[in-house]
Amino acid sequence: MNLLIYKTQAELFEDLIDYIVNIANQSISEKGCFNFVLTGGNSPKALYELLATTYKDKIDWSKVFFFFGDERNVAPNHESYNGLMAKNAILAPLNIAEDHIFYVDTTLEPEKAAIEYHKAIVNHFKGGDLAFDLILLGMGDDAHTASLFPGTKILNSKEVEIDSVYVDKLSTYRISFTAPLINKAKNIAFLVFGEGKANAVQHVIEDEQKNTNLYPTQLINPIDGHVTWFLDDAAASLLDS
Repeated sequence: MNLLIYKTQAELFEDLIDYIVNIANQSISEKGCFNFVLTGGNSPKALYELLATTYKDKIDWSKVFFFFGDERNVAPNHESYNGLMAKNAILAPLNIAEDHIFYVDTTLEPEKAAIEYHKAIVNHFKGGDLAFDLILLGMGDDAHTASLFPGTKILNSKEVEIDSVYVDKLSTYRISFTAPLINKAKNIAFLVFGEGKANAVQHVIEDEQKNTNLYPTQLINPIDGHVTWFLDDAAASLLDS
């Protein structure tokens, strides 16, 4: 695990973008494409906008395939749909081809949407190992990541797949990568900032005795990949180290 802490969000984004660019270009050089899993929520929006403007010439975007680590069970045109935020912030500005974007079809029932998304990903990888080049993840103040929320059934999954999950605290379904699928990735980057995340960060990173039911992000431990945490001072404020 690599732990990087920054005084400002601007410095954090600058380093995170360099990190993304390096992995993207290495992946494209080695195999002709870059399989990039986006995270949702508000935290990454400014990051995506920077990639689509200031840094747009650093990557051959025609060779990038975009995926979503989780999705809310709302209509694709709903303001909370992760795919819509990404479309407005990065995908449309970069004129990414539609067949290079893997949206979750939330017009389907959640279980069916998960099954169909899994099929689409398997087809993209041509039946091979479902190992993404880079998965971006955020983390909530309750230590959830993707839609792996505390106390939910998806935390017990041993399957490398997409699953639907009912989140009691939100009274809604989500569609999400399982932890085993995330852990197949070659690279995982956590983007976490704000004092509200400090307690969760401390437990996830420093607890010797893991409690993944309470702190689901503790499940993220790639089999043959690397994890890098990009934190601001506020999010890292309770870390002993």
